[in-house]
Amino acid sequence: MTAIDLRSDTVTQPTEAMRRAMAAAEVGDDVFKEDPTVRRLEEKAARVTGKQEALFVCSGTMANLVCQLCHCGRGDEMILGDQSHVFYYEQGGSAAVGGIHHRTVPNLPDGTMDLEAVAAAVRPDDVHFPRSRLVIVENTHNRCSGMPVDAGYMGRLKELAEKNGLAVHVDGARIFNAAAALETTVEELVRDADSVSFCLSKGLGAPAGSLVCADSDFIAEARRVRKVLGGGMRQTGVLAAAGLVALEEMKDRLAEDHANARRLAEALAKAEGLSVDLERVRTNMVYVNIDPRRGPASRFVELLAKRGVLVFATGAEQIRAVTHHPLTGGDMDRAARAFAAAAGDM
Repeated sequence: MTAIDLRSDTVTQPTEAMRRAMAAAEVGDDVFKEDPTVRRLEEKAARVTGKQEALFVCSGTMANLVCQLCHCGRGDEMILGDQSHVFYYEQGGSAAVGGIHHRTVPNLPDGTMDLEAVAAAVRPDDVHFPRSRLVIVENTHNRCSGMPVDAGYMGRLKELAEKNGLAVHVDGARIFNAAAALETTVEELVRDADSVSFCLSKGLGAPAGSLVCADSDFIAEARRVRKVLGGGMRQTGVLAAAGLVALEEMKDRLAEDHANARRLAEALAKAEGLSVDLERVRTNMVYVNIDPRRGPASRFVELLAKRGVLVFATGAEQIRAVTHHPLTGGDMDRAARAFAAAAGDM
C-alpha cells in the first residue's frame, strides 16, 4: 500500500493539467524578459496580490533573500520572529550573503509578534547600533502550528512600521492557505506589506518556483538581485506553466486540506499517549505531542513509517503532519489508525 506522506506539502506531485501545460508551454529567454509564459505568471501573481509587478524565482528561500537584500544594506538590521522560517530554516542567508543583522522578538502562539516588543526592538539613531530597516511576518506561520495572520494585525504592524521607518515583508509561503482559512483574499492579507513572497510548490502543488510581488521599482531591483544570486533562468516557462495552473485551479481546493487536517487532529486528540491542541489546527498542519513517558518523537517517527505513514519530528516530544493534494479523508482515517498503533508500540 502506498505510504501516506505527511512530512510536508512540498511532496505534492504536479497534476495532469500541470504536466500538459508544461509540455505545451511557450518559452523564451527569461533573463531577456522574453518568456511569455513567465510574463503571464508574473502578471497573474501581481493581480492576485494587488501589487504592481511580480518576479518568478527558484524557491521560497530565494524569494525571501531577494527581498531582504532589496530592503536592507550591509550592516542594517531586520526584525523578525524567533520561530520564523527565515530565522530558523534559511541558513542565515541574509547575514551570509548580505551582511544583514537579525534581531528576533518572540513569536506569540498565533504566529504574530507583540507590537510593543517590535517597537522596542527598533534601534535608536546611534552610531553604535545597526539601522533598523525591515520587519518580517510569516503567514501562515509554520512553527506556530500553521496559524494564519489576519489583515487587522497587518494594518497595526504597518502603522508601527511607518512611524519607525521600517519596511514590511510578508513571507507568504502559504499565504493562500491563510486566505482560505480566514475566508478572505490574498490581496487583503498583504495590502499593508511592501513586499510579499509566496510558494507555488507547497499546497498549490506546482513542482517548483516562488513569486516576489511589490511595486515596480522594487521588482526592478529584485531582478538584479535574483541575477547575482544565480537565479536568472532561461526557458523557465516550462515551470511557470505549472504555476499558472496552480493559481487557476489549486488555490480554491486548499480548504479540503484544512478539513483533512481537522479530521486527522480530532482523531489523534482521542488517541492514548498523544495530544493535539485543536484550537491551533486552523490550516493544513497538525502538531502532535507525544507523552514523554512513551519515548522520544524520533522513535515514534520510525514506528509510524513501518506502518506506512511518514512524518517529521519537530522536537524531542513533538511531530508535525501536513495535509496536501491529493490526500483524502480516507487517508486521514488510515493515518489516524497508524498513529494510535504506533503510540501503543512505544
